[in-house]
Amino acid sequence: MPRPRPLDPSTSPIALFGYELRRHRQEAGLSQAKLASRAGYALGTISMAETGRRPPTEDFARRCDEVLGADGALIRIKEMIDNLASRLPAWFRPWVEIEQAAESLRTWEPLIVPGLLQTADYARVLFAGEPRSSAESVEKDVAARLERQRILEREDPPMLWAVVDEGVLHRRIGDEAVMAAQLDHLLETARLPHVTVQVLPFDAGSTVGLMGAFVVAQVRGLANTVYLETAGQGQVTDRPDDVADIVVKYEAIRTEALPQRASLKLIQEMRDRWTRS
Repeated sequence: MPRPRPLDPSTSPIALFGYELRRHRQEAGLSQAKLASRAGYALGTISMAETGRRPPTEDFARRCDEVLGADGALIRIKEMIDNLASRLPAWFRPWVEIEQAAESLRTWEPLIVPGLLQTADYARVLFAGEPRSSAESVEKDVAARLERQRILEREDPPMLWAVVDEGVLHRRIGDEAVMAAQLDHLLETARLPHVTVQVLPFDAGSTVGLMGAFVVAQVRGLANTVYLETAGQGQVTDRPDDVADIVVKYEAIRTEALPQRASLKLIQEMRDRWTRS
């Protein structure tokens, strides 16, 4: 079996935790199985933590720190992760943990560019439009959104299939420069081997999904989980009936969407149009 590559600790606090966990374990001369046994956790939990696919719990960080004699290093990184999570609404934090652990994400967005694919300026305009927003709160929200996006840069990123309505490309968020840069970013991200971006064209005539955005997350060993956009805040559910209904809707939308090559051509055309505006 090939030796796993270490995570890049600069990509996110969760990646830093995984990097340091592996480093301390190797310095202690322990295998993943031995650490799992001594810390009282499953082998798969150790593996997922070391590859940045599962955020550590407080108990996990504390037990591993004690077993490995890390002198509080793992606990301090866990605190860093918690500080970043505090920038997110309480109702949204469970979804972010699922998102971090996901092997695949299937998302549909009828109104705006999906959060994982937004530029900082595009997100900034969206957050600034919220009632009672302040310059400080907007910047915190933007930082938290960009932090979430780091899952696409990690060693073992999730597969991301994103379908957006054509109206997203036409809807002006900010000025022309913001839109052109956002569509440039979509084109660039779609070139990654683990990202697919498709557009549901106006002439598809599909009404499936017009009631709101959603994301389906697949996590190894767990039931699929769905995040549903609602007014004010989202809803997270793993109820089998709800998940099955959303999966059917997603496949119906994707069936009507343009293939990726045609989708990227359309995005490029709209990017050029915003540039000329």
